[in-house]
Amino acid sequence: MSSGLRKHLVILIKPASGRCNMRCTYCFYADETRNRSFRDCGVMSLDTAHLIVDKALDYAESITFSFQGGEPTLQGPSFFQDFSEYADAKAHGRVSFAIQTNGYDLPRDWLGIFRRYDYLVGLSLDGSKSIHDRYRTAADGRGSFRKVFSTAQLFRSNGIRFNILTTVNKDVAENIEEIYHFFRRNDFRYQQYIPCIDPMHAGRGSLPYSLTPESYGDFLIRLFNLYYSDWLNGHYISIRYFDDLVRMLCGEPPEECSLLGSCPMNFVIEADGSAYPCDFYVLDGYGIGNVCSDSFADMAEDPVHASFISRSSNTDPGCLGCSFYPLCRGGCRRDREDFISGELHRSYLCRSYRMFFEACLEKLGYMADKERAAMERMGYRI
Repeated sequence: MSSGLRKHLVILIKPASGRCNMRCTYCFYADETRNRSFRDCGVMSLDTAHLIVDKALDYAESITFSFQGGEPTLQGPSFFQDFSEYADAKAHGRVSFAIQTNGYDLPRDWLGIFRRYDYLVGLSLDGSKSIHDRYRTAADGRGSFRKVFSTAQLFRSNGIRFNILTTVNKDVAENIEEIYHFFRRNDFRYQQYIPCIDPMHAGRGSLPYSLTPESYGDFLIRLFNLYYSDWLNGHYISIRYFDDLVRMLCGEPPEECSLLGSCPMNFVIEADGSAYPCDFYVLDGYGIGNVCSDSFADMAEDPVHASFISRSSNTDPGCLGCSFYPLCRGGCRRDREDFISGELHRSYLCRSYRMFFEACLEKLGYMADKERAAMERMGYRI
């Protein structure tokens, strides 16, 4: 294996483009498809899939192939069986697999694939039935909760690794205690909460489901206090954002790209092989090549890719003097961008993070102190 290979690569693949069997009101990718010249890239061919695998293995020592949509499972289990088998045979232990699914009416055919290739599944669930069904409806307009919850039970009974992915819209933020206790009762111990974003050309905070900085800040405080109380009582539940903050306070890098301070080098591959630097920017003007004709090294060096990463590092001057900046790191570029003017500003959620850190930083520090002490007892150097 060449020493010149990149150490690890995460590739986000959209095998069914933006196609979906649900019609979630707040879907950011549906908004993206409406704001570009190509609504649908079709479905990915096996030839394109095999090129992704071959070229990724030429570029990196290890790869995580992560699938998203739209709804990626619409491509069908035979595509995933072939992709996983091909990658596994070629990689000799160098690959892992992940998928994000809405879990709506997922056939049992998938279980064997997920188990055989040890997929980590992100299952989208916005809480209990009344809250989930408000904005996450099927194509026929009916609520999707019952089918999604059945999928979660099916995953558990068949030993499938899965996390719960919750989009934090206005209703989720207002009802987080109900949602957290619902997840806790059902032993959903691995949770991720993703702040809802408004359509690119809508005023932030202007829609019925929109978050405001104040509502999201209040949500973070209330959720953290639930998480912290359970941690104190020996009932740890993983919430990725809070886990990352504790990790950062221990001197370790976060998992979330929004906490890195600038966008990392990412590759999002649409169904036709076209590549982009971020899932929020699969848009005209952000293409960095096509895996059918370009290597990952070529796409990494594409001027659009370099400019995208460089521009994301332009931190608002006011952030640099903020005592919370070492943890906040300016936030996600998507929350900083005005798509009308094209300018980057301070994060729309800046007030949210200030509220949260002012209320909870001391408790986060206490958790980090305990984590460091535990690691040292185990012989790890911090």
